[in-house]
Amino acid sequence: MPTDGPEGTPPMTDSDDTIARLDRACAAIRSRHAQAPVLGIVAGSGLGAIGELVEGGVAIPYGDIPGMPVPTVVGHSGELRCGRIAGLPVAVLSGRIHRYEGHPLESVVFGVRLLARLGASAALLTNAAGGIRPWLGPGCLCRIVDHLNMTGENPLCGPNDDRLGPRFPDMSQVYDVELGARMDRAAAAASVTLHHGVYAMMSGPSYETPAEVRMLGTLGAAVVGMSTVPEAIALRHMGVRVAAVSVVSNAAAGVKDALLDHSEVKEVANEAGPRLLSIIEALADSLNRTPLS
Repeated sequence: MPTDGPEGTPPMTDSDDTIARLDRACAAIRSRHAQAPVLGIVAGSGLGAIGELVEGGVAIPYGDIPGMPVPTVVGHSGELRCGRIAGLPVAVLSGRIHRYEGHPLESVVFGVRLLARLGASAALLTNAAGGIRPWLGPGCLCRIVDHLNMTGENPLCGPNDDRLGPRFPDMSQVYDVELGARMDRAAAAASVTLHHGVYAMMSGPSYETPAEVRMLGTLGAAVVGMSTVPEAIALRHMGVRVAAVSVVSNAAAGVKDALLDHSEVKEVANEAGPRLLSIIEALADSLNRTPLS
């Protein structure tokens, strides 16, 4: 079914290919901000303050970007901020959409594909997640070193567009080693503790059961959430170097004797946000002074 874009843009039809949709979106953005980003950032649940780090540039509501889905979940403001952080050209997606909102995965990854199409060679994905390991309590920051896709879905299913990437992209190192090491050094420079762990994605929107959390722990997961993995896959498909970090908003089901409540996300993000922002500023400064090899 056609989906209307912003006023004055043609509806999106099934016959439109991904490249055409991305190029229309890029043209709309470049008409308001011409500089290409070096780093793309996705601000997860309750982490919209990341966009406030951006100096100069513009803030563009998703509704003004042709083909860009608009988030419906609380804590995702739905705007693209283009400018600089610590002198580094960046583009920040303040809010993401999720598969559980009813969007196809092609739409879920449209935003990060747009970051790549705008020119970002590296991306930082952030999210709020449940802590599976006892030492990952609310407010902890965990750099994602690998993931478990427990959804049974992949954004690359269907016909492959070789202009985006190969049919069978390698996922041996989804999360870039050098970029991850830069994040570790940025955290150290900011005097912030940054844990490491494997992220498991479940489809949501219901939280996991205690049995599911025990299963994920047995499989090696440290944190669990409902996003990020499709974005990481789509970015690697396009050759973008990826880093990701979870803000632990709560203990996962069964880890502690407490019911889970999405309202915890905002509260914990307000506490942990400044520490994450300090890492991002230090990382941007590092990338501005010394580009990735």
